[in-house]
Amino acid sequence: MNSKVKYDVIVIGELNVDLILNQIGQFPEIGKEIIANSMNLTLGSSSAIFASNLSTLGTSVAFIGKIGQDGFASVVLNSLNSKGVDTSNIIQSETLNTGATIVLNYDQDRAMVTYPGAMEDLRLEDIDFDFLTSCRHLHFSSIFLQPSIRKSLPFMFSKAKLLGLTTSLDPQWDPAEKWDVNLSELLPTLDIFMPNKAEFLLLTATNSLEEGIAKIKNIAPNLILIIKDGVNGAYAWKAGQLIHQPAFLNENVVDCIGAGDSFNAGLINAFIKGDSIEKCLESGAITGAVSTTRAGGTGAFKSLDDVRILSVEVFNVIF
Repeated sequence: MNSKVKYDVIVIGELNVDLILNQIGQFPEIGKEIIANSMNLTLGSSSAIFASNLSTLGTSVAFIGKIGQDGFASVVLNSLNSKGVDTSNIIQSETLNTGATIVLNYDQDRAMVTYPGAMEDLRLEDIDFDFLTSCRHLHFSSIFLQPSIRKSLPFMFSKAKLLGLTTSLDPQWDPAEKWDVNLSELLPTLDIFMPNKAEFLLLTATNSLEEGIAKIKNIAPNLILIIKDGVNGAYAWKAGQLIHQPAFLNENVVDCIGAGDSFNAGLINAFIKGDSIEKCLESGAITGAVSTTRAGGTGAFKSLDDVRILSVEVFNVIF
């Protein structure tokens, strides 16, 4: 192993807080007011939830992102620091505010409104590639919320791989629903691509997993494709083989915020250890399920012991 390696994973991506409104009777209508009986201000953003929960699982994690110099920035930094994530490369803008998402939870679905703030301004020149040499794996999330760096991603991933890092990407939803990504340029720079099923079909402009896989297998034959499909579980495509992992179902879901990011954390935690793709999928499935037992994306990940207890008590699975 490179003697400079200090961190298992460097996460590059968006940072914001989530203001979560729970226990609402219905989604609001224009001109009307409804009541939420529960509110929680917590660490948000796919990248930050992933980093925080991955660190809780015992993987050493550092972060590169951009926030403001405001109260929300303090929530972000304090939350990540409390979980042992290295925040020394997070940039605090003097002119931009920290992003925020208002989340309305209704049953097992949700609606979200995001103010991007500083996350829109993260650029390639903000990345210290020398720092990346101290890391083993690079993960990026939410390409559509970060327009200033999106077109530079193939270069960023390619350079990271030249430095000896493995790479992963979770594209997340496109709020503009244009899905304008050059997969032929991007996918060959990745080791792991981690969309959910809806995102995968829209990104590949196909109507089924089989069609989508057929479209990308010639573009990136060595890619590990992970497709999350909610209560239907998850799939992995690797070296021509499609593997299905059933979901661990929670009969008393608190909310599903961050479940996909928690899945990613469990999977990458296993991948870093060198586990089989089957084990990686299983680890992702259980950590994604554990996330649904508490409010917010990080609520169930107070410690590794807590994750293990919830895994056994709720899902009868040893993690």
